[in-house]
Parts: sequence; C-alpha cells; structure tokens
Amino acid sequence: MPIVFNRVIPTLRIFSGEKAKEFYVGWLGFKVDWEHEFEPNTPKYMQVSRGNLVFHLSEHYGDGSPGSAVYVAMQGVKEFHTEISAKSYKYLRPGINRTPWNTWALDLLDPFGNKLRFNEPIAD
Repeated sequence: MPIVFNRVIPTLRIFSGEKAKEFYVGWLGFKVDWEHEFEPNTPKYMQVSRGNLVFHLSEHYGDGSPGSAVYVAMQGVKEFHTEISAKSYKYLRPGINRTPWNTWALDLLDPFGNKLRFNEPIAD
C-alpha cells in the first residue's frame, strides 16, 4: 500500500479556552467542533475549524509551545483580511504584505503568542 498523508492538524498551546474562542471563533470565524475536559476545572482540549483548516487548541502542559508558527496556504487572503478587519478586534489590526516568495501574506498573532501565517500565491 502506498504511503499517503491525508491531513496535518497542528496543536497550539493556549492558556484560556474563553480567550481562544474570542479570537478563533469570534474574530476569525472558526467554529468549535468539540471540547474535552477530563473533569471540571482541568485543562481544556478543543478542535476548531473553518472549512478545511483545522486546529487543536490545548491548555495541557506539554501540548505545544507558545510562539509556534503555522503556515496556511490558502486562496482569498484579501477577502479574509476584509472580513476580519470589519469586526474591529481590539487587540490586533493586521495588514497584508507581499513576500519575497511571491505570496500575499496576512500574519496574525493569537493571544498566546502563536503565529498564524495565511499566504496566497500571487498569480503571474
């Protein structure tokens, strides 16, 4: 049988499920697919998604390091920027940049120091 990699789901370290929902759901337009806690007052682990983009967010010690970076190849960076800019998220007002590797890039920093790099190839 051939080796096939179907999907990568990064696990990003968070420190507050509520703050994560404010950023990922409220501002970026993701939805919470599921949440898990072993019992009340224990660390949360959740999955958020928007279309084919899926992240696991974890309050568990050792599940990723704050300050990780995720490169997201996508289409519609300018439209995504327009959408999130209209929401006036008070902690971040990002711009779009042209990269040396010929993409439009929208770089975001989540409340826990994780870098989300949304990139769209520029058509020649």
